[in-house]
Amino acid sequence: MSQRYFPFCLAPRTTQVPGFCSFRYGISVLLHFCNGVVMAQRTCLSLTMVVMVNATQSLPNISSGEHPGNIMNPVYNWSPDIQGIILSSIFYGTMIVQVPIGYLSGIYSIKNMIVWGLFLGSVFSLCIPPAAQVGETLVIVCRVAQGMAQGTIIAAQHHIWVQWAPPLEQGRLTTISLSGIHLGPFIVLLVTGFICDLLGWPFVFYIFGAYGCVLCLFWYVLFYDDPKNHPCISINEKEYITSSLAQQVSSSNLTTLPIKAMLQSLPLWAIFLCNFANIWTSNFTLMYTPILINSIAHVNMRENGLLSSLAPLFAYIISILGGQIADFLRSRNILSTITIRKLFTTLGMLFPVIFSMCMLYLSFNFYSIIICLIFANATTAFVFSGVQINALDIAPRFYGFLKGVSSVIGMVGGILSSTVTGLILNEDPETSWYKIYFLMSAINMLALIFYLIFAKAEIQDWAKESQETRL
Repeated sequence: MSQRYFPFCLAPRTTQVPGFCSFRYGISVLLHFCNGVVMAQRTCLSLTMVVMVNATQSLPNISSGEHPGNIMNPVYNWSPDIQGIILSSIFYGTMIVQVPIGYLSGIYSIKNMIVWGLFLGSVFSLCIPPAAQVGETLVIVCRVAQGMAQGTIIAAQHHIWVQWAPPLEQGRLTTISLSGIHLGPFIVLLVTGFICDLLGWPFVFYIFGAYGCVLCLFWYVLFYDDPKNHPCISINEKEYITSSLAQQVSSSNLTTLPIKAMLQSLPLWAIFLCNFANIWTSNFTLMYTPILINSIAHVNMRENGLLSSLAPLFAYIISILGGQIADFLRSRNILSTITIRKLFTTLGMLFPVIFSMCMLYLSFNFYSIIICLIFANATTAFVFSGVQINALDIAPRFYGFLKGVSSVIGMVGGILSSTVTGLILNEDPETSWYKIYFLMSAINMLALIFYLIFAKAEIQDWAKESQETRL
């Protein structure tokens, strides 16, 4: 196919290998926006829940399907435990598909997986407002189905960098793409209050659902599974990518998996446990920050959204800068790969604990509470340059599959964090936040200690071509 059919190509064929202005970085930016819309669709419910639910949850003659609010902003009588189940239900769908999609991403087209996942996830986002009119059960069903579609994107995208990322650019490319995870919530929290006031909360789901449908068209046109087959990439960049990956272990044959060796691998378990703790923390802070701010300050919807958006904004900045710094330290041989992974993992798991404790015991006014709350959330982004990419160091051949398994374990943490938080808030509203933050801190510290002891950054023996242990 001739390049003249693609006027949007990012680099001509005859130029030298570019850095940031290259097609591989263009793919990373495109995936950045895909991750952004996925997280926007996922998290908008956590903020609209403030206006969707009756503040007292105690109107005596209102069923869960009735809505006494105005036409633009109907209100439902959902208790805190039901709200927790609704918020966490998307993780059930996501968890179901992680392992099979992670395994299949090494065999089938990632391009088609992400296109269909993005399209179906957007369609289910459009279905949330009418489902809420029917009842909370249908909302939960839609969220589970949406989770399955979005889980396909989350699991499949990791294998992209096995084919597209030169080893010394893995940190930059992955953090640029994954930083969209923070961009989505930032945009949602920034504009949701205004949308609710001007158009009503249902339009939050309509707008982000429509945006996702448009974005999947761009992905279908611009992305190819292998840079060798892309009609737009320059010859120099193509040769640069393929030559830099020449010594990397092939991932083309995933018919066999060394399951027994994986189960006995302590470095792999260190990654799994840290992912559980990190998603527990990030999911809790993301889902319940608007609710906590509302309980502390009783601010209006716009102010709540603006305050809540500061955390993902700082996380967005930290994740991108972290990738740049990590690759700089690695390319200049200032620190070893394992030291970099442990350093950024420590920052991403210890700082949230420190800021959470400061919020509980050292904050003396509203502003200090908000500052601690923001940084307890934002500093979790350091792990993008640490444990989140560590599986690519120890087992590039099985990276997609291992990220799928790791995501399942993390999603269990996400499900438990939302559900347990809802139950604690329902049972003990006076001291509940102390219990919730202490539990989060304990989980983080235990996982971090295990990681610092057992983490590795070398390709493990079971991840090399010679292994033939069957699934």
